Amino acid sequence: MNSPGAAPLPDDDRNAADAGLIRRIAAGDRSALAGLYDRQARPLFTTALRILNDAAEAEDVVHDVFVTLWEKAAEFEPQRGSVFAWTVTLVRNRSIDRLRMRRRRAEILGQSLPGELGPSEAGPAADESAVRDDQARAVRASVAALPPEQRRALELAFFGGLTQEEIAARLKEPLGTIKARIRRGLLKLRDSLARRL
Repeated sequence: MNSPGAAPLPDDDRNAADAGLIRRIAAGDRSALAGLYDRQARPLFTTALRILNDAAEAEDVVHDVFVTLWEKAAEFEPQRGSVFAWTVTLVRNRSIDRLRMRRRRAEILGQSLPGELGPSEAGPAADESAVRDDQARAVRASVAALPPEQRRALELAFFGGLTQEEIAARLKEPLGTIKARIRRGLLKLRDSLARRL
């Protein structure tokens, strides 16, 4: 492995070193995983950050990719490309999946939210943090008060990033039932929040 300030390895040497690390990872060598992380984490993070424009999400993606490398290192096929190309592809795909998850949440909100719960155009003022804290407590209490089946559907939609179809498949329920649960849950949240806020 290169020491800081050392001249970078030529591409063929770098690819061979990475392939050696992957073989060791496949054999269960944790130090090899750490070595590969040291070599590739920075460019992988940069790739994820360019796609997601969110540092915390980019860090999560890189972490997920290294977990995948630990679990699937034996599946690496050197004839299909370099280890770096493989890891960049994994990062890119995971990042795009996260973007799609964001869009799904927005679509579910658009399909299910009553108009009164739509997003506001105006941002909160800086001196309203106490009000926001009260509102957050009210939202948590209102969600906790929902019937379990409605709460579960809403959690899968908004925190799990699943579409209504995916929720129906996960819960083994008809799609119409899931749509109704989400809509009823959102209506109950609206009514509960109207009383609390």
